[in-house]
Amino acid sequence: MSLFKARDWWSSILGEGEEFDQGCLCVGDVDNSGTGHDKIVVGSYMGMLRIFSPHAIKTSEGGPADAQLLEVQLQNAIIQVEVGKFVSCSELLHLAVLHPRKLSVYSVSGTAGNVDHGDQYQLKLVYEHNLQRTACNMTHGSFGGVTGHHSLCIQSMDGMLMFFEQDSYSFGRFLPGFLFPGPLAYNPRTDSFLTVSSARQLDSYKYETLAVATDAESRQDPTAPLKTGGKRLTPDWTFILGEQALDVCVPSFSHSSSSILVLGERSLFCFRDNGQIRFMKKLEFNPSCFLPYTTVTDGTTNLLLGNHNNMLLVYQDVTLKWAAQLSFVPVAVRVANFPELKGVVVSLSSDGHLLCSYMGTDPSFFSTPKVDAREADYEQVDAEMKKLQRFIREATRTQDIVPKAETVEDLSVTATVSSSMDKPSQALIQDIDGLPVPSVTVQVKVKATSVLKSFKLSICVQPPLAVIQDQFVLEPMDVGSTKTVHFSAFLNGRYPPADLTGDIVVSYSSPTELNPKGVPRVLQSRFCLPLALVCVPSSPAKNTTFKITIDTNQPPVDLSSIFREFSTTSGDKDGNSLAFQFLSGAKVTVLASKTSQRYRIQSDSFEDMWLVVKELVQRFDQHFSKLGIKDFKKSFSGSLPLQEYFLSVDHHFQLRVSSQQYQDLLSERAVQFRAIQRRLLTRFKDKTPAPLQNLDTLLDATYTQVMALAEAAEKNRALLEEAFVRLRSATHLLVLLLSLWQGLTPDQTAILEATLLPLLQDTPQLGWEESCYAAVSHLLRTCLSRSPKDQATSLAHTGGPVLGLPQDTARLKKHITLLCDRIGKGGRLTLASEANVQVPAQVQSLAAPGGVEPIAEVAGDGEEMQPTQEVTKFIKKKQPSKKSKKVFGKVTVAFWVSVLSLIPNGHY
Repeated sequence: MSLFKARDWWSSILGEGEEFDQGCLCVGDVDNSGTGHDKIVVGSYMGMLRIFSPHAIKTSEGGPADAQLLEVQLQNAIIQVEVGKFVSCSELLHLAVLHPRKLSVYSVSGTAGNVDHGDQYQLKLVYEHNLQRTACNMTHGSFGGVTGHHSLCIQSMDGMLMFFEQDSYSFGRFLPGFLFPGPLAYNPRTDSFLTVSSARQLDSYKYETLAVATDAESRQDPTAPLKTGGKRLTPDWTFILGEQALDVCVPSFSHSSSSILVLGERSLFCFRDNGQIRFMKKLEFNPSCFLPYTTVTDGTTNLLLGNHNNMLLVYQDVTLKWAAQLSFVPVAVRVANFPELKGVVVSLSSDGHLLCSYMGTDPSFFSTPKVDAREADYEQVDAEMKKLQRFIREATRTQDIVPKAETVEDLSVTATVSSSMDKPSQALIQDIDGLPVPSVTVQVKVKATSVLKSFKLSICVQPPLAVIQDQFVLEPMDVGSTKTVHFSAFLNGRYPPADLTGDIVVSYSSPTELNPKGVPRVLQSRFCLPLALVCVPSSPAKNTTFKITIDTNQPPVDLSSIFREFSTTSGDKDGNSLAFQFLSGAKVTVLASKTSQRYRIQSDSFEDMWLVVKELVQRFDQHFSKLGIKDFKKSFSGSLPLQEYFLSVDHHFQLRVSSQQYQDLLSERAVQFRAIQRRLLTRFKDKTPAPLQNLDTLLDATYTQVMALAEAAEKNRALLEEAFVRLRSATHLLVLLLSLWQGLTPDQTAILEATLLPLLQDTPQLGWEESCYAAVSHLLRTCLSRSPKDQATSLAHTGGPVLGLPQDTARLKKHITLLCDRIGKGGRLTLASEANVQVPAQVQSLAAPGGVEPIAEVAGDGEEMQPTQEVTKFIKKKQPSKKSKKVFGKVTVAFWVSVLSLIPNGHY
């Protein structure tokens, strides 16, 4: 604990839920007041730009709001802000703001107020540049020795340096051997640019070398050979740092202390202008930012260095001169001069804590507790040292204890699906409604590049698809050996699957020198089964219940050329219609318009259209990609079929309710059956047998009811599995239509699909309705909320109740409708908006392992669940004969009257 603490002079909390980094802070006389006093400019990743003129806070005056000169909400995130002479024919300072795809230069002007409200400040756009590449950072200076104004250099995320001279674009150059961007700085003494490459080395490029190098616009691939004139871009000098750099600074206080400072992850480097190292200091902490600010003695440099221990350190070269304690981790630090105080340290945290402080000391009353002094056992320490040295030698000799991620994989798995169906078919069900069930062979080729053993290959397909064998145990493989496995896949149910993809998982062991048994590893591969496995060609249907229309921007395509395997028996010669007859009975028809660029998919089953629509969209993309058409677009302009989708939701929910009712009835009949058994056993063991009082008849009747309920529950379980697969198909179709309707990106489509399909299968403890309701509600509270304030407020509240089977689907359908409505109004699906919002404790407990509590089997608010009509009807069919009914009716009254007296307490 340090005795030295930073003394607060002025502070402010910027916004709520905003994020800042090292480029978001700068100081300078941005309003050109002429007094030489600095202002603080802060930009955030949320696009908020603020300008402050701090002053000492007194009790009689206002708070931090009085020091704020300007606050403007910009449209894009702010990556970096700089103050300089960026306008030609003007000696005034201007503000440069770097956005991901734009560079804007503003002028800040103040107007003296005539009333007590003070001065008024305005932000005016002078010029802006739209960037063709995503920006990372920028630097400015008098490039090429030009005096009187500053030029700007922007580094993009793909390694291009873009140079701007006021309101005109000069040129762009690609950095050689680029992988990801690093810090960028300009050295005015040598007119060169400094950056740290992905090879962890400091590179210096002369401005003159960059100007005469190969033009970036005529060379799209930086690794390609030169085709035209121009010199290859090479650095003036390089220095290998051995670690990634956080920041690079070139102080220009005096020519006698010309140096280049680089802050690494664990070290501080200082170089001369020619690349020779002056000194290097190993740091015993993780640094966060630094700033060279002055020279006290010739040849030395004083700098401020912040770390992740909430410390602000003052170094003179490698000597620590001062240490100050902060209340946060600084990500940016500057030194500014204000009217009331000179040399104020301005620091900024990642969550928006802006602090102006000065160096001072506060007395600390902490006293170190006494520690019992014990003599060290040197023999024990020496033995431990020898043991550790032996471990180090063994680790350095053997480098393959853990397989390296960057090395070549030990195994390659290739799955090939046959282009034709099997003859004869290997399906377990030979035909469905008179249509033969085909099967297709999948060949899996496994090739080893090293010695492997303990092979096990598993195949997983989506129900109701099945394979003839889903587990294979292979023999150990040597280097270069290959093994091939064949299996057949087929439809094993009377409804189509929701997905035709399958997964292949190979688990094996890779032996090493220290572990001869092998390190366990897992490799996964995926294959896609053909559409012809679940449907056959048929004649088109004219009158159907459900219809979907997809628009394109290309002329109509002959459907027979897209679906060649389904066009053999089609009666349409023009290729404008095609029909798919699923083996389960539903028919899907695809119609192509002759005059417009539209395609209609229609069927009597909403869920069965999913596989055809998905296959149609994929084959359109492949077809136009082969033709070289890059601007092919597809869209959906009709109304979303939410009512049709909600039919699948309600059907699945009703089957879940029926399943719960069957379980309750089975529990009641099982308790009754065991009670009768215990009573009969007591009667049979009695030395003086008593009359059975028709308990045997009651036992037979109860057994009949238990068996009938068990059969009905099993039938309901099979229907529930089918309903969930159909619900998955309908959800996939709704997600696809939403993505075509609003042109969602693949990432947004993935978020939407994960929201509406949070489960791959239903379980008695957790079902689709409650999981989907929680996921949709989360999106409506976060990225699809009305405003960021609503988002933060909603997430700050306590979480909802424990997930359980809802009373009905009204709220779920309302939330799904609201989700589609907000997406249709331009809502963005993203997970980044919740990064800065604190998660409630109840939500954290749900996310923790074991956080989901058991679901209480309660029907409602004290109401008893009654069986549905289908359950009652099925139970009535399983009742005994008329003779048994008479006996059972007489016995039932006697049983319920005497059951309390006949059955002893504690025997239930």
